[in-house]
Amino acid sequence: MIFRPRRSVLYMPGSNTRAIDKARTLPVDGIIIDLEDAVAPDAKEQARLQVAEAVKAGGFGAREVFIRVNGIDTPWHADDLAAASQAGPDAILVPKISTVEQLERVGQRLLDMKADLKTRVWAMIETPGAIFNVQALAAEAHDSETRLAGFVLGTNDLAKETRARQVPGRAPMVSWLATCVLAAHAHGIDVLDGVYNDLSNAVGFERECIQARDMGFDGKTLVHPNQIAPCNAVFSPSPGEVAEAKAMIAAFDQPENKGKGVVQIGGRMVERMHADMARRTVAIADAIEANGGG
Repeated sequence: MIFRPRRSVLYMPGSNTRAIDKARTLPVDGIIIDLEDAVAPDAKEQARLQVAEAVKAGGFGAREVFIRVNGIDTPWHADDLAAASQAGPDAILVPKISTVEQLERVGQRLLDMKADLKTRVWAMIETPGAIFNVQALAAEAHDSETRLAGFVLGTNDLAKETRARQVPGRAPMVSWLATCVLAAHAHGIDVLDGVYNDLSNAVGFERECIQARDMGFDGKTLVHPNQIAPCNAVFSPSPGEVAEAKAMIAAFDQPENKGKGVVQIGGRMVERMHADMARRTVAIADAIEANGGG
């Protein structure tokens, strides 16, 4: 299995061509070029043209390129989706997905437009309805026509919709976040945590990255380049973790252990499932290295 690092995914305003140019040089795993919240209504059309041209021009290297279109219930959605389809990004990020029918509608439109099959769909989970339906939404990943490849949490919108307070530790939202992680991984797709708003609080940002990593998120969405390095550090396997993983794999690969479900390593009893987890750790570390580290 090929792993694609998604430790850090940075939002970039689609109306700012200089920011998009800068994104080609940043040590980030992915960029979300935004046509939604970051673009004023009177700038939507021009931004759409600029974003399509930038994505077609390429030059983003190993960085995964997302285009976030405007929501299905907005007057800009259809044109955004058509332009994104023609530009051919790695993924189209659709905001405020709450129902299976919405996902299927997007998939059908991309099919009708003969969008390149490499362009996947990611869904923003940012409404109470999405949280209630998240298991059914994740299951749509098994329907190839939906192209669903992942979830992005919209924690700011969730706070707005639910009146939950955004406090350190995110206690009001932890159960929602965990439900999304469970649903995504139960159906084999990745899930990215929402943004951290306080750019002046580096300690708080790192703590929230650690929380997200420990919960099982594959990475975190970011709002500023200064957040990239600490986010990458938290979501990257440490040298010690990689060394331990390699030792575990080597132990299970020994001829005398081939048929064993449990072996002893350094005085610890280790099950074969831990070796499978270790292989994933090494694969992620190798993929990060192949992409230039960071």
